[in-house]
Amino acid sequence: MRIEGTFDIAASRDAVYRHITDPGLMARCVPGCESIEQISPTSYRALVMVGVGGIKARFNLVVEITRENPPELVLSRTRGEEGSRASVLAANNELTLVELDSGTTRVGYASEVSVTGRLGKFALGVMKKKVEAMGEEFADRLREFILALPPQAPSLPHQRAALQSPVETVATQRENSAGGARS
Repeated sequence: MRIEGTFDIAASRDAVYRHITDPGLMARCVPGCESIEQISPTSYRALVMVGVGGIKARFNLVVEITRENPPELVLSRTRGEEGSRASVLAANNELTLVELDSGTTRVGYASEVSVTGRLGKFALGVMKKKVEAMGEEFADRLREFILALPPQAPSLPHQRAALQSPVETVATQRENSAGGARS
């Protein structure tokens, strides 16, 4: 199934790129992401909970950045499975950033997604609607986080942000950002 779309963020392309390649920020923006761990300079392991209809699945995913052209392009591959291989997910992803005249950045995304197993048995339309809704939620969260962050000096030649600890738990981050209350 192919999922694609665009959304705009009122920030420079460099700022959006810097934040979009920060795994800690991405973990807070991806719906259902429970944790993320950097396993190499270009690979991450994430635990993501997805609910479709009455089925909830927790996926152990590995995301590998396969190509970058900072600050305009990131290609990645996502592979993972639900605990007992009840569902398997594979996706090839493309993310593009285009700076518009207004100082706004247009984020374009396209993913070729394959889901097999118990979640794959859902009708394509149901799965596609769920993934599109998750994409909209991601865009809203990314906008919210980027606009709330203080402006920073440009980073050195687009270096990927390192995690502060080997495993960054999103629930803790959300708790801290909400003043101790879970969001």
